[in-house]
Amino acid sequence: MRDSRILVFADDLSGAAETAAVVRAPGRATRIALAPHTPRHHPDETARSAQSGSGTTRQTLVVDLDTRHASAGDAARALTRAAREHATAETDTLPLAKIDSLLRGNVAATVAALRDPNLPGCPRGPRTTGAPTVLAPALPNGGRTVLGGVTHLWDTPLHHSDAWAAESDDPPTSIAAAISPAPSRTLPLSVVRSGRLLAALTDATNAGEIPICDAEEDTDLDTIVAAAVRLPGVRMVGSGGLAAALGRALSPSRPGTTTPPQSRHPITPDRPLLVVVGSAQPTAAEQLGRLRETGVRSVTLDVSDPNVTDARTEEVERLVTALGQGPTALSVAATNGVDPRHSRAIARRLATTAARALTRRDHTTAGAAGSAADLVLTGGETARRVLDALGVTHLAPVAEIHHGAVHSHTPDGGSVVTRPGGFGPADSLVRIVEHLRPRPASAANPRPGTVGCPDTDPRKG
Repeated sequence: MRDSRILVFADDLSGAAETAAVVRAPGRATRIALAPHTPRHHPDETARSAQSGSGTTRQTLVVDLDTRHASAGDAARALTRAAREHATAETDTLPLAKIDSLLRGNVAATVAALRDPNLPGCPRGPRTTGAPTVLAPALPNGGRTVLGGVTHLWDTPLHHSDAWAAESDDPPTSIAAAISPAPSRTLPLSVVRSGRLLAALTDATNAGEIPICDAEEDTDLDTIVAAAVRLPGVRMVGSGGLAAALGRALSPSRPGTTTPPQSRHPITPDRPLLVVVGSAQPTAAEQLGRLRETGVRSVTLDVSDPNVTDARTEEVERLVTALGQGPTALSVAATNGVDPRHSRAIARRLATTAARALTRRDHTTAGAAGSAADLVLTGGETARRVLDALGVTHLAPVAEIHHGAVHSHTPDGGSVVTRPGGFGPADSLVRIVEHLRPRPASAANPRPGTVGCPDTDPRKG
């Protein structure tokens, strides 16, 4: 495919990191910007341009808009603002909006904003009523397929599943309904696999419609990307599956699961390691239990009272103490279960607690090598709130530990691993911690509760 600048807009941080990991390609600078805090040009980009003697550098920029829970109007304005702030003199830019594969969030507003022919820094395309935009939200490796213009979760139509149980609205009955009132046209698998997909995309976009592409397999998404990038001025909308297909198109020699390039910064085991688990789902609880079995310390915030929204001094002190003894997990629990309606407030409390503890520790260890912490952050909302509280404005992806678990670096060389909440296998957190803190194969795992390895859940003994 052509050597375009890739500009991605994502609505949450875990999705932004996942996208950045799969679209990386050799010879391209890839970074994640946390809007609206990131300056238009990162110092690393200026240095690279100066070294190359060129005013422009081919890059992949993924902007986390942090709009999953925003209003539709705010989501649209955030995308437009980010496009303006990150516009460059390059005329060959390929915009991609990364949306949730289950169509949660402001899908219609995102599509409308991306399709605006006057979107700053993006090619206009041949039409004035709407830039050519191709929509393909399937994520086959996550069991999310699109058939007949309807999202399916493990063969069950989305609107017949319980995937939206924590949402305040009902799931859309079709993708066309999700992006209404934008005009659209469903392209079934028979068209996607016919060898005539480019003609079908051209017909739909020339008619001012958004082609919604069916896809069951990664190869279907590869076909969609190969055809879509041949449309003048095209813009694309999809999940991490479409982003991965774009990454494969940028690096045709690499397989679907890639071996990440070596990191610019070494892993620094002398830093404290904090794992923040923002979900109380059974999957997350099992992952946390597995992690505790390896000897990782645990501090649990009791969130039974939704009126407690700020960090408590005693919780901060427990976390400071635990971090001084080794890798520590910060999580939440409630006597009668965690109410999803309070998830944003809980994420803010987790973030405030983590930030205050890390700030306290930095002050008490001033001048000590490695006083800054490495972080494992689960859940896009939790991850973004923690990084905002710590003043982190951009990340550079360096590895994908397992699907969805992305290792990035901060400007000072610290490590941040982001992952969707309640996602991944039962040993997900164990694998992530072992990636950041590799141990000799002969090292034995200490049992939880041994000396120096307390469980500090305030609801216990």
